[in-house]
Amino acid sequence: QVQLVESGGGLVQAGGSLRLSCAASGRTFSRCVVGWFRQVPGKKRELVATISWSGANYYVTNSVRGRFTISRDNAKNTVYLQMNSLKPEDTAVYYCAAEIDSQLGLTHYLNEADFGSWGQGTQVTVSS
Repeated sequence: QVQLVESGGGLVQAGGSLRLSCAASGRTFSRCVVGWFRQVPGKKRELVATISWSGANYYVTNSVRGRFTISRDNAKNTVYLQMNSLKPEDTAVYYCAAEIDSQLGLTHYLNEADFGSWGQGTQVTVSS
């Protein structure tokens, strides 16, 4: 397992931008698929984006496609979520998660149960 720490959350006005970072410790991080999830009170954790170990493949859910971008820098053991044109409905606690990349494709990493390592979360609040 790896240890994950998210940062970069905060309060922003609608239309603004934030960049979340997920910093990892552990030698296996560069071999991991990393996902960003978000959760609002009373709802299930929702997948936002995933990225393969190399960064060559990524997935972004429909509701944020065109506004959010996922990327990674394995030399820095960090994955980023760039969030632009933020909307009030993007308000949530954002979590990053990691799991060793089986190289079977990102379709195998769509659910919480597919990831074994989690960060503590960072709050993103978008005001209207």
